[in-house]
Amino acid sequence: MSNRKKHKKIAMIGHKRIPSREGGVEIVVDELSTRLVERSFFVDAYNRSGYHVSGKEFDEKRGKVYNGVNLITIPTFKNSKLNAIVYSFLATIRALFGGYNAIHYHAEGPCAMIFIPKLFGIRVVATIHGLDWQRAKWGNFASKVLKFGEAMAAKYADEVIVLSKNVQDYFKDTYQRETAYIPNGISRPEIKEPKLIKEKLGLEKDGYILFLARLVPEKGIHYLIRAFKKIDTDKKLVIAGGNSHAVEYVEKIRKMAEKDERIIFTGFVQGRELEELYSNAYVFVLPSDIEGMAISLLEAMSYSNCCLVSDIRENMEVVEDKAASFRQGSVESLRKELERLIREEAVTAHYKAVSGDFICNKYSWDDVVDKTIKLYLGNK
Repeated sequence: MSNRKKHKKIAMIGHKRIPSREGGVEIVVDELSTRLVERSFFVDAYNRSGYHVSGKEFDEKRGKVYNGVNLITIPTFKNSKLNAIVYSFLATIRALFGGYNAIHYHAEGPCAMIFIPKLFGIRVVATIHGLDWQRAKWGNFASKVLKFGEAMAAKYADEVIVLSKNVQDYFKDTYQRETAYIPNGISRPEIKEPKLIKEKLGLEKDGYILFLARLVPEKGIHYLIRAFKKIDTDKKLVIAGGNSHAVEYVEKIRKMAEKDERIIFTGFVQGRELEELYSNAYVFVLPSDIEGMAISLLEAMSYSNCCLVSDIRENMEVVEDKAASFRQGSVESLRKELERLIREEAVTAHYKAVSGDFICNKYSWDDVVDKTIKLYLGNK
C-alpha cells in the first residue's frame, strides 16, 4: 500500500479539453482520468484555451473540478498551426512544478515536449493514439512536428502505449522501441428510442445508414457518399460529426451530397441525440484510410450495430469476424457490401446479434486503467 500512496499524482497533457467528445483523445483522457480518481489518484488535466461546445465558450476558470479531476486551462493560439505546440510547452513548464509522480502525454504532437520533464527526472508515459503525421489535414511543418514528437516519445518516454498491433510493429521496426499494447475500452450503453432524432431529423429505427466521426479526409467520407449515391434505397445516410478545422474538405463532401436529399449532415452531436443515432442505425459505416483505434467503432458495436468497416489492420483488429468489411479506398467494394447489407437483412441481423456482447467483453476501461497504473508505477 505504501508504494501505491507514493505514486498518486498524475498530469494529463495533449487533449484539447475535457469534458468533451471532440475526438478520441478527449474521450480517452476523460475515461482514464475519472477512473483514476475513483482509485484515489489525484489527476490534473491540462485543457487548452479557446475551445467551444454547443456554440458556447467553455468555462476556463483555473482549478475547476470535473468528476474529481482538476482542470487547468493553458492559454494558446486559437485555430493556429502553433496551437498544440505552444500549449504543450506551457503545460509542460507548469507541470514541472506540480509534484507529479508521472506526466501522461497523449498524441504525437504534444510528445515533442517529453524531453523537458525527463531533464528533471520526472517519469513520463506517452500514448500514441495513431500515426498523426499520416493524416491529410496536416501541412509539411505540422507533419514534421508530429514526427519529431513521435521520435521524442520513442527515445525519452519511460513507457509508450499504443492502441493497435500495427503501430506497435511500427515502433519496433522504426525505432527498435518496445511498447505497451493497451487498446481503448468501452462500456455497455442503454439503448434509446428514436424520439429526438425523429422530431429533429425525421429518422426512424433502421431507416438510415450512420457515419459518426470527425469530418476529415482520412475518415473516407467521400468514398461513402460516392458509394451511397449509386445505391437504390429509401434509407437515408446520416453523416454526423464536427469538421475539426478541415473546412475545405467539409465543403467538398457537402457539394458531393447536395443533389441527394437522402443525405443528412447533422454537425457535431452529443448527449441524447448521439445515443439515439447509435441506438437506431441500420448499419454503421467507418470507411477510414487511417485510424489509431476508433472510439466511434467501439461505441457503435457496443450499441449492437451491424458495422461495415474498411479493411485496414486497425479496424480489423477491433471487429475480427463480428462486422462486415470492404477493400480500403474502393468505392465499388464499399457499394457492393453496403448494398448486400441493405438487401440481406438476415446478414445485418446476425451482426447486430453478436457485436454488442463481443465488443463489451473484449474491451474494458477498467482493464485499461489497471494496465496504465502499472506503467505509472513502473510495474509492468
